[in-house]
Amino acid sequence: MKNNSILVLFLFVSSFVIGQNTSENNEVVIDTIADLENNDLIVLDSTTFKKTAEMLDEDVYWNIVENSSKETDNLEDQELFLISEIQKLSPKEMIGFRLRTDQLLFDNYSSSLWCAAYIINGDSSNDGFDYFRCWIISRGKEVYYKAKSDPDSLLKEIIKDKKSYEFESFWYVAMSAFTNATGQDLYSYIDYDNFVTNDENYPLLTFDWNIDDPKTIEKTCPILYQQLWKR
Repeated sequence: MKNNSILVLFLFVSSFVIGQNTSENNEVVIDTIADLENNDLIVLDSTTFKKTAEMLDEDVYWNIVENSSKETDNLEDQELFLISEIQKLSPKEMIGFRLRTDQLLFDNYSSSLWCAAYIINGDSSNDGFDYFRCWIISRGKEVYYKAKSDPDSLLKEIIKDKKSYEFESFWYVAMSAFTNATGQDLYSYIDYDNFVTNDENYPLLTFDWNIDDPKTIEKTCPILYQQLWKR
């Protein structure tokens, strides 16, 4: 009887110890998996990785954008393609992609292009105009520079029955890629003291058209007006 009691006690203690070991092993496995995931992130050393105001090389930039347009047929897929390609760049180049985007948006901030946005989208809001210009950039270098000098050239990009020409998330693809790659916020690494061509410093526009006077709209973008104006 005494021997049986000792045997039962032994089995109980053994089971408890085994259970503890199993639990501890599981915790070790979980920690190891977490460590592996963290090791996939690019670690930014704050002592050597400083804020930057350097834009990505323009040819590299347009190559990524134009490939994204060629390889996809909708904005959702294009966004994912862009994030994936930008994530292959170095952290500084990812920031540079965003800075190049900001520069291009700054450069095509104009009254005549805003008129084109109003005709095409029926929207004259600040945000709507930003997203319209993001869409223009997403179409590639040739479309961008033609539209910058001649907004009427955008008629070639209009698709029948498509109602909206905005690409808000294009503005944030570099931010998403940077966060995916580093776990950090891209904004924290932009040198805004030396990079001032961004949306915080847009010039004050003098409009040569008025939404209450269609004749001024027609004068500013005659081809778009003739083909798309339905008000």
